Amino acid sequence: MSDEWNDLAARVAGHAQNFIDGLTRLAGGEGGDATLPLLLVEVAQVSLAGTQLGAAQDVILQGNVEPALSDDPDIDPLRTALAARLAPVDDYAEVFDPYKDTVVTPYRLSDDLTAVAADLIHGLRHYQAGRPLEALWWWQYSYFNTWGNHAGAALRALQALVAHTRLDVVEEGTAV
Repeated sequence: MSDEWNDLAARVAGHAQNFIDGLTRLAGGEGGDATLPLLLVEVAQVSLAGTQLGAAQDVILQGNVEPALSDDPDIDPLRTALAARLAPVDDYAEVFDPYKDTVVTPYRLSDDLTAVAADLIHGLRHYQAGRPLEALWWWQYSYFNTWGNHAGAALRALQALVAHTRLDVVEEGTAV
């Protein structure tokens, strides 16, 4: 494997681990009143890793086969914690594919964020097992197939929420 692939794998692994760590802390309540802006930062940063994967040439595995892993960890407790923390704003509407499927679809931030985490964790397991090429293959494939869409949708929803909290202010009366 080339140094370029190793460098990309290390960068994506770092972004993936930072996202999972940040998401876990925020789901646990560490963000307080800043949870939404901090989630926006987390999603934007991991989206950078995704765009790097999208810009890279296709990663092709030897024999075009992903080595088997044991079952991925259950992240439903993370999803449940996020759903509870985001309850007032968890549900939103999104267009899944603006070129092929323009129907508005209901989404949940908690589902989007944990879908991203699940795909990143799977790739991290390959990376931590000493298989950076398999990790890159998985991250790239799943970026195009699932987590890129979920991250993009969550990014738009979170940006809208943060913008509304900053811009939708009640006008103050002025004394005449």
